[in-house]
Amino acid sequence: MTVVDNAIYVGGERVEPETLEQTYELIRDRRGMGWIGLFRPTTEEIASVAQEFGLHPLAVEDAVHAHQRPKLERYGDTLFVVLRPARYVDSPEIVEVGELHVFLGKDFVVTIRHSAAPELAPVRKRLEAHPELLRCGPEAILYAILDRIVDDYVPVLRGLGDDIEEIEAQVFGGQAGVTRRIYELSREVIEFQRACQPLVDVVDALSDGFDKYAVDVELRRKLRDVHDHVVRVVERVEAFRQLLASALTVNASVVAQRQNEEITRLTEATFRQSEEVKRISGWAAILFAPTLVGTVYGMNFTHMPELHWTLGYPFAVVLMFCVSVILYVVFKFRGWL
Repeated sequence: MTVVDNAIYVGGERVEPETLEQTYELIRDRRGMGWIGLFRPTTEEIASVAQEFGLHPLAVEDAVHAHQRPKLERYGDTLFVVLRPARYVDSPEIVEVGELHVFLGKDFVVTIRHSAAPELAPVRKRLEAHPELLRCGPEAILYAILDRIVDDYVPVLRGLGDDIEEIEAQVFGGQAGVTRRIYELSREVIEFQRACQPLVDVVDALSDGFDKYAVDVELRRKLRDVHDHVVRVVERVEAFRQLLASALTVNASVVAQRQNEEITRLTEATFRQSEEVKRISGWAAILFAPTLVGTVYGMNFTHMPELHWTLGYPFAVVLMFCVSVILYVVFKFRGWL
């Protein structure tokens, strides 16, 4: 069976049974509190635990198949809690969200992990180093697990915050590919938000049962502290989401501005080219007019009018000059030259 750890605690002191059956016996005989840790058990593997502690079939089914949102449900005297731990992987810039299910009864705690994180061994060692906390019962174990998960959220926030700062620099630096990075990081932030935001309701629901289940006063204070940390985490995640949305909008504006500037430069270049073409066309027309006149007067046919006219040559030269001057004045007036 996928048993990660198995122990009972009598007066806050650890006792290690050899088998689960011995754990059940010691819980009854010595009136201790059992804590059984399982890792990805099948329905058959969890059957003995469910039968011994009277776990509700619906909760067992949820625990086996996983993919649940964070929640807290009560089945008689048994409390079923779903938690979503998270860790940040910097290189691909992703948030890995795991899943942890916790069953709590009067004298037992069953934890079922479906991911490598969080490692609950440090949580056990911390509790075992403080027997007075273990004497508070299963709620103390749930508090320690919640505290560990919320503490693990802090590096995730730090990693996301660093990436958002880099994105802001890329947006105003005009780097390519930043839009895709914003979109992908936004998805990771939303996934993280889905993991941590419902935890506020979970802790609130626990707080509502303080009086009914006579939870220790010191433990109440610790749970309220966890609640405050969760609220701050949720607020920062929401701020990250808004920052990324704003970054996407600003990036779109920056891209549009760069495109407008490029279009303006192209328009100016086209205008300058058009001006050059007009100048070239104007001078070409001026040069073409004398050529046309000279060509006409260069047609040396016998019966051509004005061929033997004494003033024919001066007239042709004056005509070419006048036409050129007129064209120059017209083009200059229109701004072509």
